[in-house]
Amino acid sequence: MKLTHIRKPALRAGTALGVVALIGTTPAFAQVEPQAQTEAEVEAAQSEAIIVTGSRITNPNLEQSSPVNVVGENEISLRQATNAEELLGQLPGVAPGIGNNVNNGSGGFATFNLRNLGSNRNLILLDGTRLVPSSTASQTDLNIIPIALIERVDILTGGASSVYGADAISGAVNFVTKRDFEGANVTTSIGLNEDGDGKRFRTDVTLGANLDDGRGNAVLNVGYQTIDPVLQGDRDVSRQTLFVGGQELGSGTAVPTRLNGDQYDPETGSLVPYYSSFNFAPFNYFQTPMERFNVYGQANYEVADSIELYAKGMFTKSTVSLALAPSGMFGDTWQLPLNNAFLTPAIQAQLCADNEIADCAGAIASGTEVATTINRRFVEMGPRETDYVTNQFQIWAGARGALTELLDWDLYGTYGESDRTETNVNWGLKSRVQQALRTTDAETCLDDSNGCYPINLFGDGQSIDPQSIAFFNAPAIGTTKTTLSVVSGNISGDLTPEGFLFAQTPIGVAVGSEYRRYRAAQQSDAASATQDEVLGTGAPAPSFSGEYDVWEVFGEAIVPLVEDVPFIYNLSAEVGARYSEYSNAGSTFTWKAGGNWEVAPGYKIRGIYQRSERAPNIGELFDPVTTGLSNLAFDPCQGANPVGNATLTNICISQGAPAGQIGQIPEPNAGQINATSGGNPDLETEKADSWTLGAVLTPLSVPGLSLTVDYYNIKVTDAITTPTPGDILDPCYEDFNEDACALIVRNPLNGSLNGGGDTPGLLLNLTNQGTIKTSGVDARLTYALPTGFGGVNFDVTGNWTKEYYFKASPTSDALICSGEYGVDCDPPQPEFSFNTRVGLDFGTAGEFSVLWTWMDALKYEELNDEGFVLEDSGILPEYTEIGARSYFDATYRNQITDNLRMTFSVFNLLDKKAPIVSSYIGSTAYNSGNTYPSNYDVLGRRFMLTADLSF
Repeated sequence: MKLTHIRKPALRAGTALGVVALIGTTPAFAQVEPQAQTEAEVEAAQSEAIIVTGSRITNPNLEQSSPVNVVGENEISLRQATNAEELLGQLPGVAPGIGNNVNNGSGGFATFNLRNLGSNRNLILLDGTRLVPSSTASQTDLNIIPIALIERVDILTGGASSVYGADAISGAVNFVTKRDFEGANVTTSIGLNEDGDGKRFRTDVTLGANLDDGRGNAVLNVGYQTIDPVLQGDRDVSRQTLFVGGQELGSGTAVPTRLNGDQYDPETGSLVPYYSSFNFAPFNYFQTPMERFNVYGQANYEVADSIELYAKGMFTKSTVSLALAPSGMFGDTWQLPLNNAFLTPAIQAQLCADNEIADCAGAIASGTEVATTINRRFVEMGPRETDYVTNQFQIWAGARGALTELLDWDLYGTYGESDRTETNVNWGLKSRVQQALRTTDAETCLDDSNGCYPINLFGDGQSIDPQSIAFFNAPAIGTTKTTLSVVSGNISGDLTPEGFLFAQTPIGVAVGSEYRRYRAAQQSDAASATQDEVLGTGAPAPSFSGEYDVWEVFGEAIVPLVEDVPFIYNLSAEVGARYSEYSNAGSTFTWKAGGNWEVAPGYKIRGIYQRSERAPNIGELFDPVTTGLSNLAFDPCQGANPVGNATLTNICISQGAPAGQIGQIPEPNAGQINATSGGNPDLETEKADSWTLGAVLTPLSVPGLSLTVDYYNIKVTDAITTPTPGDILDPCYEDFNEDACALIVRNPLNGSLNGGGDTPGLLLNLTNQGTIKTSGVDARLTYALPTGFGGVNFDVTGNWTKEYYFKASPTSDALICSGEYGVDCDPPQPEFSFNTRVGLDFGTAGEFSVLWTWMDALKYEELNDEGFVLEDSGILPEYTEIGARSYFDATYRNQITDNLRMTFSVFNLLDKKAPIVSSYIGSTAYNSGNTYPSNYDVLGRRFMLTADLSF
């Protein structure tokens, strides 16, 4: 509904939409069928709305100074998405975020990662307003978006800091909801993989009505969605954990038990210098299960001439489940009593020798304890399970109206909360396992409190008594709560009734002010908050809280300069500025300048430059410093590597490795090592400069054709970053840099980079020393060709990531990661990628379309200039390159009756298999199941059917 008494000037489409983009409101776009139009007809239409020639997708990309990619209502319908991440994850120029295909590394929510600059450097908006973050790092959960009411998704890719705030360095995603919905709609989707697993279900009921002869409107949506799991053990690519050398090699934490690197042999009762590995892949998810319930409502009512009140609210409850291989004792240091009831005489003698105990019998009799690294997989306990239950709500209330004949006003407030509870089951508590190691006999603990029952790590080597499991298998629970409060107001419209200089179109302006307050708190039980207490979790989650607020003023203007003269059909300038006062970072200033030059109708050049300063978020400031996990396949100090190399030997010893361990330092456990990191309260703002330059072609001589091409360049300096493992390891072991080597602290018992809190591992400190750069080209071609039977539509969207550059500090090696993958280039992003949808409209017989998704080849990050990996790496040549990939999705849609529309899709039509690169070549979050499941399809051919019933 539009307010009939609020002036809506008939500006040129470019100017009108420019103002809309500046203030973040939603215009009404006309939808026209592909057909030939005269120049006069096009100009008449453009005076009121944007014409999208070639499809029913509304496309602001044709009119903006900043490039905007759009996923329209038609494409949303064709994709039959269960949640918002499915609409965005495969767009060209978008790197994988944390989502449904991430198991070990997920926080129970889905994130968006535009330009691979990180999910903390873009904004997720709903109707141009901010949503409450779901984490302490100010990340918004895409799962909370009400898909059924989304009309389109605008991805502002040219940076949006001066429009929405400095944290929109790489851009913003705006989910635009339908307005004035009237009637009833029930949409139900069900999908299934060809293998019979991974079922998806979604149903939404939407009710809406116009009120009081069109003075108001109210709409309510209720939705329910479920996604069933897919285990890695159910796919050929991932049934066995593969090492980079091609052999089946899982984790060194297995059964039987290992002590100080040697494995227990049940037949002899002694320790032997070899060990078995554990295939952990089958227990992990390729598709994490989810259940979500959501309610969304909005209403608006014109209470008087030129005054409209509006309100909306949303609630989401989602449960995301994760699963990992069984927990265990992962090489931590334990105090092992020599009189443990289950130690054999041979093991006791070995422990005495290792610890240089002369009177072994006396030490056994007195219960002497020796520090021992123990590896033992608790297969008896079953897989580790984690449930994230998120309850999120947000409410908005505001008023808008006409201030003068030329200017409108809008004032609103919003408050939101996100409460996410993490429950870990089947992980085990270290303190209780340690208690169970201290025994008086095989059935009695030295300390029998809390029902302690001794743990037998030896015996037949394969079973632990269920009473022991029951004792140390206690759940661990933590909660993260975030809140957002906003009060915002703006005035927008025309500065004067007439144009300026040589233009008839008035100057469009917007000015306003906004106050925001962020709060976050992490509340954990004693187990979750204590380093090393919850077995197998990596970093603990100590309780903490933090907050900050910001007050801002902003102003923008679009100034038409020249119109309707030879070679200048329309020339306009665009400027904007935003001043921010942060309680945690002081004052910042963000600005932009750009413009459009339309040489002739349908031929436009556009460009914009933006400068912004992003303040650190709560997590970057206040997250406690803890020891967790990072990724590394090869440790330069492992095994025989240092033997005979005096320099390397000295480096390993200087990092805490015992001299006696040189030559037998264990390799990283399951490709993971310890790393210590956390927030830094001394962080300052990071700066970003971005600019885009592009062209828009919509020639009148070719009705139905539109082409946009935009070059982008973004550079972030003083970037808030942590080093990658390679930033520390390479300078240390290749350049022998002492400062880099000092950031590596080894296990004091065995010299490895694994262990508990006594092994900090890599010191990944958060600083303002980073530099991030990316540049490339976005392009989009749409064309609609009328035919005798209906029409043919083409929509091609592509990206060339020319450069992705990351440098953690001035002394770090620069990472050039476009088109590369590995531990440091993570997540991988192809250099070239595109999506192409070709649609055929058969009129009453329905519509058929094919979506072709293509990704360029990737190469391993450590290939040398000749294209070969280092000889001593042990990496198979076939794991050093991933060939280009094509995926095809086919969709048929038909309006069965006036009220019922059916849509059927086959995704991954050709059942293209995922590439195999092992489970150790990249990071745990993105490199899992021997492939990259966030980049490549691991589910196989699958089917989806949607029924859309409207009244």
